[in-house]
Amino acid sequence: MKYSLLTKEQLEELHPEFSNFLATQSIDKAEWDNIKKEQPEVAQQELEVFSDLVWEGVINKVTYLENQSPQQLFLFKIAASEMQLIMVSLQNTTINLTTVEGMLWLEQNLHSEKVELFTSQKAYSEDKNLDVFNLIQQGAIITKGELFEGIAKVING
Repeated sequence: MKYSLLTKEQLEELHPEFSNFLATQSIDKAEWDNIKKEQPEVAQQELEVFSDLVWEGVINKVTYLENQSPQQLFLFKIAASEMQLIMVSLQNTTINLTTVEGMLWLEQNLHSEKVELFTSQKAYSEDKNLDVFNLIQQGAIITKGELFEGIAKVING
């Protein structure tokens, strides 16, 4: 298995897609119920293959990721050949970037000496999608990139 098994909740949400996945293998509901009962290892393998397909589809569409903590933001842009990073670090521990108030403070104080901005680029390993998946596993969430692009504009003048 390349990624991770989807949770029970995720699988329930993707029930129609999973049914279609089984149908492409000529497995109907009765046969699936039998496989789960008689061959749990085969059922587990099918769930793993389906999970990897879902993750692959999601990761292929990712362009931006964000990982927030109270005093830091890690903003990623997933480009074709490299990952770009903007890191925002606060020297003011009374501000919490995970709140609306904290983000408003950042917007008004981006040029303050209490805000440090770092940028970096990193080439992918042999497996770009696994690199992106690992960031998601570490707590990054998929976004539309407004924050990344907004801060990039400020940095680039």
